[in-house]
Amino acid sequence: MRIVDIREITIPIASPIRNAYIDFSKMTTSIAAVVTDVVRDGRRVVGFGFNSNGRYAQGALLRERFIPRLLEAPPDALVSDDGSNLDPHKIWARLMDNEKPGGHGERSVAVGVLDMAVWDAVAKIEGRPLFRVLAGRYRGEHADARVFVYAAGGYYYPGKDLSALQREMGSYLERGYTVTKMKIGGDTLDEDLRRVEAVLAVVGSGDRLAVDANGRFDMETALVYAAALAPYGLRWYEEPGDPLDYALNAEVACAYDGPLATGENLFSMQDARNLVRYGGMRADRDVLQFDCALSYGLVEYLRTLEMLQAHNWPARRCIPHGGHQLSLHIAAGLGLGGNESYPDLFQPTGGFPDGVQVIDGHVTLPEIPGIGFEAKRDLFAVMSTLAPELS
Repeated sequence: MRIVDIREITIPIASPIRNAYIDFSKMTTSIAAVVTDVVRDGRRVVGFGFNSNGRYAQGALLRERFIPRLLEAPPDALVSDDGSNLDPHKIWARLMDNEKPGGHGERSVAVGVLDMAVWDAVAKIEGRPLFRVLAGRYRGEHADARVFVYAAGGYYYPGKDLSALQREMGSYLERGYTVTKMKIGGDTLDEDLRRVEAVLAVVGSGDRLAVDANGRFDMETALVYAAALAPYGLRWYEEPGDPLDYALNAEVACAYDGPLATGENLFSMQDARNLVRYGGMRADRDVLQFDCALSYGLVEYLRTLEMLQAHNWPARRCIPHGGHQLSLHIAAGLGLGGNESYPDLFQPTGGFPDGVQVIDGHVTLPEIPGIGFEAKRDLFAVMSTLAPELS
C-alpha cells in the first residue's frame, strides 16, 4: 500500500460580501487529491481535501514543501503497523518534518488540506464513512445520529437593506435551521443594533441568533458592544477582538454574562491551550470554534480535544468554523456540539452532500465511504479533474 501521487489546484470561492474586517471578492481555496494504489469496488482510492474559507489557497507551500515530503518518504513510513491502511499520524509527522515549532500561520492551512485528503482516503480504504471510522477508533463505535448545524450569513453586501437581511434570515428558517448568525462591527453600533433587532423580529428570540464581530474591536469598543448586546440574550457574541488578544477576551468575559465564541483563527493545539488558560473562556457556556481544515488537520484537532478534556472542557462546547463536510464527520464521530453551515456561500466547497436536509436544526450524514465528496456533485465535478483514474 502506498501513495502514488498527490495533485493540487487553486479554485475561486469568491463572494461579493464582507464582514467587519475583509471582503471575500477574491477568496480562493486549494483542493488536493491523494492518489493511492489501493482499489475498492473496482476503482482506485483517491482522497480529497481542501481548506475552508477565510484563508487563501496554499499552492506554493503544497508544491514546494509538503507534497514533496510525502512523495519522497519510504512507503512503509506512511502506513499503519500492520500495513492495512494509511496512518494519518505518521503522515502528519512526515509533513511536519524539519519544521520549527511556533509560527502557526499559512503552513497550518496547507497541512490541513493534505490531512483532510488522507482521512478521506483512510475511510474509503476501510469502506466506511469517516464519522464511523472516528467513532470506532475514539468513541467505542458510538456516533451521533444527528448533528446540530446553524446557518451563518448576515454579511454586509452592497445595497443590502434591512428587509433584504430579514428575507435572508427567514430563508434559513424555511430550510430547517433553528439558529442563525449575522455579522456586526462593519457599521456603527446604532446601525448594527438596528440590524440585530430586524433579524430578531424574524427569528423570534435571542437564543436563535448569534453575532460575529470577526475580531474587529479594540477593548473599549468590544465592551461597549457587550453592554449593548447583553439585553438581547443572544446565542453568542463571537470574536469581539483580535483572536490572539486573550486579555481582551478575558475582559469581555468578565463584563458579559452571555456566551462568547471564538477560536476559528487559532491554528494549533498550543494556541487553543492558551485561549482556555488565559482567555477567560467559560466551559459552562462558551463555544470553541477551532477549524481543523485551517489548523493542521484532524490529527492536530485530536490533540486539541485531548487538551480540552484535561482542562475540563466538554467536547460538546466545540462547534467548528468552516461549514464543510469534514467538520460534520468530526462532530458526529467524536461527539462535538455541532457545526457551522453556509447555506448560500463559499461554493462549491461549503455545504452538505446533495439531498441532505436540515430538519429541526440538525442533519443526518449519509452512509457514504470517506467524507462523502462524491455525493456533492458541484464539488466533485471539480475534484474529479484531479483524478482521471476515477473516470
